[in-house]
Amino acid sequence: MLPGSARGDAPARGPGWTLRWSDDFNGPAGAGPSAANWQVDLGHNYPGGPPNWGTGEIQRYTNSPDNLSTDGAGHLRITPRRDASGRWTSARIESRRADFKAPEGGVLAIEARIRMPGVTGDAALGYWPAFWALGSPYRGNYQNWPSIGEFDVMENVNGVNAVWGVLHCGVNPGGDCNESQGLGASRPCPRASCQSAFHTYRFEWDRSVTPNQLRWYVDGERYHALGQDRFSARTWHDMTSHGGYFILLNVAMGGAFPNGVAGRATPTPATEPGHPMMVDRVAVWTRS
Repeated sequence: MLPGSARGDAPARGPGWTLRWSDDFNGPAGAGPSAANWQVDLGHNYPGGPPNWGTGEIQRYTNSPDNLSTDGAGHLRITPRRDASGRWTSARIESRRADFKAPEGGVLAIEARIRMPGVTGDAALGYWPAFWALGSPYRGNYQNWPSIGEFDVMENVNGVNAVWGVLHCGVNPGGDCNESQGLGASRPCPRASCQSAFHTYRFEWDRSVTPNQLRWYVDGERYHALGQDRFSARTWHDMTSHGGYFILLNVAMGGAFPNGVAGRATPTPATEPGHPMMVDRVAVWTRS
């Protein structure tokens, strides 16, 4: 059994919490994720959307089991590959549901238990695993980012032992969220490294407090928070007053974030393909 891989169904979160949606990826080895829960993104962009998914990442997303499959042991594997010509492929999935939002006067929690790709150093340059959520009005539009909101629950680049939590909002460039960088914070994973063990990454949107608050956690330890009073009324309205959010899981290769952290273009010839991000479970909870 992998370090930190003791697993089970999404645990009860305590009094007042209600499980709204979840996936434990219990399919047989080589199967795709549940088609009832997920849709698979393909290619280098949405139809009519910005090229390279708007981030400069270089891989082509596929639905091949080589890139995207359950392992038969309760995990989803998203695995970047490189062919003999040097072209990269990987995978990206989105929840079909796009209505996840905090109830009035309550709290939303979006949570996943993930082991980042087990690769570090030069061999990891360009790896960009992520667990995040986008505002539902983005679907079919693809030009209204970042006003519709983006909650990056977990991002990591280049095999660094750190989790980044980031909010994107408002206008680009600049605006209330300092786009295109966003408002983020990072910290090392507790106890074991992000690459060597499973950790639980959680985002909360709390409408039970004044001002409302957005919070980021790893293994129950909060490391980032933003209050509604930091934003203009227009910015807050645009990212919170629509129908809700959909969830994404992907491993990109290259692009603005890993390139910026590395100080050079990634991936490089030293980058090793074949290291999967492993997802044990994803769950959405609300508390009224």
